[in-house]
Amino acid sequence: MLRCLRVAPLSLRANLHSSVHPWSAAAQRAVAPPEDFNDRAFKEYFPGPCNYRQQYNESVHNGDEFWTNVANELHFRRRSGKGLEYNFDHRKGEVFVKFMDGSITNVAYNCLEKNIISGMGNKVAYKWEGNVKGDACEITYSELRDKVVEFARVLKSRGVKKGDVVALYLPMIIDLPVAMLACARIGAIHSVVFAGFSSNALAERVKQAGAKVLVTCDGFYRAEKYIPMKQIADDAVKVCEDAKHPVESVLCLEHLKTVTRPSHTTDKALIRDEENFEFAVNDAKDVFAPVEWVQAEDPLFILYTSGSTGAPKGVVHTTAGYMTTAYYSQKVTFDAQANNDVYWCMADCGWITGHTYGVYGPLLNGMTSVLFEGVPSYPDYSRTWEIVGKHKVSKLYTSPTAVRSMMAHPEEMVTNYDRSQLNIIGTVGEPMNPCAWKWLHEVVGERSCAIVDTYWQTETGTHLLTAHHSAVPQESSCGNLPFHGIVPALLDENGKKVKGPGSGTLVIEKAWPGMMRTLWGDYERFVNTYFAPFPGYYFTGDGAKRDAENHYWVTGRVDDLMNVSGHLLSTAEIESALAANPNIVEAAVVATPHDVKGQVPYAFITMPEGQVMTPEIEKEMRATVRQRIGAIAVPDVIQFTPGLPKTRSGKIVRRILRKVAEGERNADLGDITTLADDTVIAELWSHRPENAPVVKPSQ
Repeated sequence: MLRCLRVAPLSLRANLHSSVHPWSAAAQRAVAPPEDFNDRAFKEYFPGPCNYRQQYNESVHNGDEFWTNVANELHFRRRSGKGLEYNFDHRKGEVFVKFMDGSITNVAYNCLEKNIISGMGNKVAYKWEGNVKGDACEITYSELRDKVVEFARVLKSRGVKKGDVVALYLPMIIDLPVAMLACARIGAIHSVVFAGFSSNALAERVKQAGAKVLVTCDGFYRAEKYIPMKQIADDAVKVCEDAKHPVESVLCLEHLKTVTRPSHTTDKALIRDEENFEFAVNDAKDVFAPVEWVQAEDPLFILYTSGSTGAPKGVVHTTAGYMTTAYYSQKVTFDAQANNDVYWCMADCGWITGHTYGVYGPLLNGMTSVLFEGVPSYPDYSRTWEIVGKHKVSKLYTSPTAVRSMMAHPEEMVTNYDRSQLNIIGTVGEPMNPCAWKWLHEVVGERSCAIVDTYWQTETGTHLLTAHHSAVPQESSCGNLPFHGIVPALLDENGKKVKGPGSGTLVIEKAWPGMMRTLWGDYERFVNTYFAPFPGYYFTGDGAKRDAENHYWVTGRVDDLMNVSGHLLSTAEIESALAANPNIVEAAVVATPHDVKGQVPYAFITMPEGQVMTPEIEKEMRATVRQRIGAIAVPDVIQFTPGLPKTRSGKIVRRILRKVAEGERNADLGDITTLADDTVIAELWSHRPENAPVVKPSQ
């Protein structure tokens, strides 16, 4: 029986320096969903734990019927009658996943025409906010459809046909989802490359995908920094000239003339006439670009994700399965309400979160979404909450990294703005540490919002674990329960299933419609990476623990486990203990070799702006780790750093931290093009303690 336990009202600020931290192991409790949740529309899905279990069991034991019923809410030109087919065991033949194979549909039609036909043509699809306050516009579903058709005509005029790859290198402007949908409309495959990537990173992804057309813009601003996109794109195209399939055409949108520049500058990209998108629109006005009805298993997009080693991996998602799970998970996890909601996914479309929960999921559900070109810190950290108040945002999807950065600043930057419409706050990217969860719960949500900590991957396309807000009590740092159709398991070091409460490697036993189908041009790597480690299972690469009520906690990458004197420790657990200290904004722990113990923890911590590390604070952190985990987990070194090396999706690049911890100043750091800020590397070295040991190369 699940028990709903409420937390006694506490002021976050008042308890930051109390003798017992409010989110220490002793103080942490489950929090019941807000009382009025049962009166809201999503009681249709989860009015309580029993209903969740009934629906979950149905999705697992009658998967074909369950997912086909979901797909019946979408438009298919033809249905084959086939359901979910898969093989996870390469020893039994080819690894594959198929859903509704032989059916015919189109994702763009379901995002646009289907909603327009149902009477939502005049409903706002996107409310766009620019980098600078005051730059804003909105677009209805009918207007969005017209722009998609226009863009599709331009692509067709450049020779793009069904199955061709189009690379999209754009900032967070309305033209980005327009371009994605235009590709989907004509059956082309889009490959979005994050706008912050360098020319070499862009070239590698364009070349691997064999993109026929590259779409970019003249430039944009990220806070005060100017990004010359066209120049970067031109440099990338030159690198690709010797590719087997070089880029045939570049299209450049003029973005700078439509926005306010944050400071005086003469930066301007030169655009050749034949590459100017506005000219191309005029040339393509007589081109016919109808909806291309495609097969269920035709590729919809390629999205590159970095591996720990080797070249980026081109994850391939196909049409019907991805569309079905994007639609349904948006509907359930975020209680999608077409009539009432304003939803904001803060992720860039260069990442899978922006694809599933910034474009396809919201549009398939007929929602109004916020699209933000800027950054949460510009002009200051109140920008997020100013936008929330301005647009009366009811659902917000962000990351623990963004939350922790905002926590470090005065609460007035949040509380001065209206958040009365907010009812669900979701996070993604990494497990949420208890202090961040509490801050969202008390300061941002004022105890009236559900906090939804989701766990999933680029490869999965949709949530694997999520806090089903109206079904069960919420717990910080907990991915909570499996999403519909997801059958997780824990395996021990011998590959045996862990029964009941325990910990191990997190794998998935059964397929679901929205999971990846292959890696673009590298099926062998697809099998070896995700299915060879444990035949018969999808290998997530993460470790997890499970309690007696089948709740899951993700503990981090399995290669982030360390063996200290024969004890297997999770870096995530040590990080959580360190971050429980009220003086710490964020912590990252890596293993470093030790002559006696084998490995020891080495910790990197960041603190609120203006605060410095003191011996007293370091002593407190060590004591907290000792109390919560044990003396064996206390880091040998605790290094202060102003920032951590992160990808633009917010993931910490731990291989760089390992090199710093080991003292390898001349070591090869691998691909750093995905870093949000590569200047942090120099800061890491400058703040490395003089007495920190240097690992010998032989080790």
